[in-house]
Amino acid sequence: MYKTTFPKQFPDDFLWGGATAANQVEGAWNVDGKGLTTAEVVRKTTDRKHMSMDDVDKESIQAALADKSAADYPKRRGVDFYHHYKEDIKLFAEMGFKVYRFSIAWSRIFPNGDDAQPNEAGLAFYEKVIDELAKYDIKPLVTLSHYEMPIALTLRQNGWLSRDTIKAFNHFTETVFKRFKGKVPYWLTFNEINTGTWGFHATGVLDSHETRAKQLQMRYQALHHQFVASAIATKQLREIDPKAKMGCMLARMQTYPGTPNPVDVRAAQLEDNKNLFFTDVQARGEYPEYMNRYFAENKIEIKMAADDEAILAKYPVDFISFSYYMTTVTKADEGEQVNGNMATGGRNPYLQESDWGWQIDPIGLRVTLDEMWDRYRKPLFVVENGLGAVDQLTSDGKVHDDYRIDYLRQHIQQMKEATEDGVQLMGYTMWGPIDLISFSTSEMSKRYGFIYVDQDDQGKGSLDRIKKDSFYWYKKVIASNGEDLTD
Repeated sequence: MYKTTFPKQFPDDFLWGGATAANQVEGAWNVDGKGLTTAEVVRKTTDRKHMSMDDVDKESIQAALADKSAADYPKRRGVDFYHHYKEDIKLFAEMGFKVYRFSIAWSRIFPNGDDAQPNEAGLAFYEKVIDELAKYDIKPLVTLSHYEMPIALTLRQNGWLSRDTIKAFNHFTETVFKRFKGKVPYWLTFNEINTGTWGFHATGVLDSHETRAKQLQMRYQALHHQFVASAIATKQLREIDPKAKMGCMLARMQTYPGTPNPVDVRAAQLEDNKNLFFTDVQARGEYPEYMNRYFAENKIEIKMAADDEAILAKYPVDFISFSYYMTTVTKADEGEQVNGNMATGGRNPYLQESDWGWQIDPIGLRVTLDEMWDRYRKPLFVVENGLGAVDQLTSDGKVHDDYRIDYLRQHIQQMKEATEDGVQLMGYTMWGPIDLISFSTSEMSKRYGFIYVDQDDQGKGSLDRIKKDSFYWYKKVIASNGEDLTD
């Protein structure tokens, strides 16, 4: 029945929580049979404006393999969630989490990516994490591939450029679906899948020395293989654990026309389509027609197997999740550029920026939610949103992060507006509830959490967990189901 009004509040079953990634929190990179990953061969950057994750080549990998320390590779140490998971989950429960989004490191289960048998120690670790969450009635939301894969698959077959990687990945997905049947209600296939157009970090493909044209060909081909693997994983889940739901995950890169000039409006439309292309494939089950021209103009030819299109069509995802951090503006003739979360675009004079130059646009989250709901009519889930900042620990062990509270408050208010607009919103997992290693720069000093971790950029510190002011604020937000957003 058509509704004329919608309640300006979140549904009773709204999933409040937080999100992390294995390669940014776990540590324990060389214990219990774990294999090395693509994330763990990326050196920390010396320039916050430069993301070194896609500079990787065979020479840098060989140097990383020879280096047995974590000094220059902070994702190897994370914040030692591997040994602190009980303490951390207890803190999440104290805040009232309904859901916790985390990823399973493929190389903990299959160290070389395509081993015949899984590593039991890896499966046991994640089973302990899932069971610990169950103690507090926190639902797991598990990402299957979050910016890492076994480095052995890069060295052997150039990552996702090879169709053989589909088979290896789906052996992994089948294994974890069977092991955790009935325990994980929500799954995601690939984290921010669209960032595979940036290269190695998301595809495991070595292409940094190629021409831009060759890179585009390689990256979109690798992404096609991920689309197919995602659809097969969805098929597996429905057969193995039919009550569980599968989602896709996009880095939403909302952009606005730089001016009302129609050429700028068209340029912004093209950028938005290039971003939404990925959810179009995974949610609608087919390649959209508008990409045909883009592929033709860039001489990109997607090689498909005979049944690829049928698999994509038959197994679309159940819900759509996305990260949201910032927006940009687009002009046909590019103006001053800004970067953030791998989004590149024009600077918006009406927006403030974070310490890392990410433009802060809470209303843009409502714009994104409304547009995606209208486009797909599938449940939406905001699975990443947060503020990276340089937090100061006071002499009496406090962190007064009112700037983070203000950032989150404004975004939650806009989510509430979107629900009144009629958007079916499943939940919100803030990134990241505990301080972790920055993905883009491998810094520790870029902090997001409600929980401060005593560790510096060199890996020194006690690893003690300390509640920030935002910890108590978010606890109140969850307890009131988003109604109390006051300080």
